[in-house]
Amino acid sequence: MASKMLKFVTVPQNMPEKRGVETRRQDFQEIYSRFEPKHAAEQAARCSQCGVPFCQVHCPLQNNIPDWLMLTAEGRLEEAYEVSSATNNMPEICGRICPQDRLCEGNCVIEKGFESVTIGSVEKYITDTAWEKGWVKVPKPRRELEQSVGIIGAGPAGMAAAEQLRKKGYQVHIYDRYDRGGGLMIYGIPGFKLEKEVVERRTKLLQDAGIIYHFNCDIGRDVTMDELRERHDAVLIATGVYKARDIKLPGVGLGNIVPALDYLVASNRKGLGDEVPAYDDGSLNAAGKNVVVIGGGDTAMDCVRTAIRQGATSVKCLYRRDKANMPGSQREVHHAEEEGVEFVWLSAPEAFIGDDTVTGVRAIRMHLGVPDATGRQTPQPIEGSSETHPADLVIKALGFDPEDLPALFGEPGLEVTRWGTVKVNHRTMMSKLDGVFAAGDIVRGASLVVWAVRDGRDVAESIHRYVQAKAGAETEKSAGGKSLAMAS
Repeated sequence: MASKMLKFVTVPQNMPEKRGVETRRQDFQEIYSRFEPKHAAEQAARCSQCGVPFCQVHCPLQNNIPDWLMLTAEGRLEEAYEVSSATNNMPEICGRICPQDRLCEGNCVIEKGFESVTIGSVEKYITDTAWEKGWVKVPKPRRELEQSVGIIGAGPAGMAAAEQLRKKGYQVHIYDRYDRGGGLMIYGIPGFKLEKEVVERRTKLLQDAGIIYHFNCDIGRDVTMDELRERHDAVLIATGVYKARDIKLPGVGLGNIVPALDYLVASNRKGLGDEVPAYDDGSLNAAGKNVVVIGGGDTAMDCVRTAIRQGATSVKCLYRRDKANMPGSQREVHHAEEEGVEFVWLSAPEAFIGDDTVTGVRAIRMHLGVPDATGRQTPQPIEGSSETHPADLVIKALGFDPEDLPALFGEPGLEVTRWGTVKVNHRTMMSKLDGVFAAGDIVRGASLVVWAVRDGRDVAESIHRYVQAKAGAETEKSAGGKSLAMAS
């Protein structure tokens, strides 16, 4: 092992080849190419194999990262895939879209002096190779169980839970309002970060495993919660959070001021070959427009980079804090800057200008004051510093909140927190409704795909314990009744 590993002193960090800016601005293909086998092994060999692997500690899934890096360095790729997939239901997706700079790579112990190991790119390489070689197998249970589980939401939490439960033998049904599986992975995340074929093949894998999808199905309209609870032995709510946060400013009702998700869904649907009238008529299309995106998270980065590819005349991103304090991935910011996005740091919108449709955004300059209760410095406006940015299209990327699920589902007994997330017992992940569980963003709030996968895996175990305990109690009760009958 010593001869293969610990190469960080002599081998510099080297990401896979990145496509040129002018080329990648023209399409929605992923911007990084695949590692060549030699380079993947070389980069994996930079791992220091430290005794306390902080990369693993800071991974929500506690992936055994040093182990599969060592196996990759030794050329044992099939074993590397087995180790990687043992803790992660979607390693090829997490390798692409996880903010590694904030998680595993950002906590690599060699990062300070020698730059971190390129963990995400190696993870992507391992799993893409596994798909090509046929190492990714359809999950098959050792035995079939008669009990069934209904899952509301075909996003990462729902899909991860479905796979884990199917492996145990449960009959699993996924209900989703959209016409494809994947949730925001298919409709929210642009192809230059996650090509749609990657999500579609994972969805198909679960279908091949016997998991049944019910698409275009609205809970509360097409099927009620009572019907789901009657139909299944347990129900999981994994809807994610889709309600766009809004901003109350003069002119917010003008035309061409749109929520980020509407804009991204239209773009992704167009890329998938769907008919999208709002894209074709220009309402949700940035081509030839001055675009202003408000927000500083990963969704804002998706919007600005999408607008560039649609042929926008100019793209600006307004964020009320500075670059160091923005919540989005610094790697994504760097990509956006390369592609021609202009970031206006320490700037907050005051009003939207225009008659019927927006023509500009008046923004005021900010400075960072004293820290608030969370420890972050509070933005404070600088009087007399307003400026107007021309805008033909304004995209609000201000984050997401939960929808009103009790009203949406027609289930007033479903208890929610003051933030609108489903209230659960965090030990069992079950809501106040017996046999109804919840996981993912609908419990923790808008978060990362990797956290949704973790929650899906955890809730699958809780559902398994619940269903088996319930079955055991029913068997015991039945046996007790028979004994009484025989005694009489």
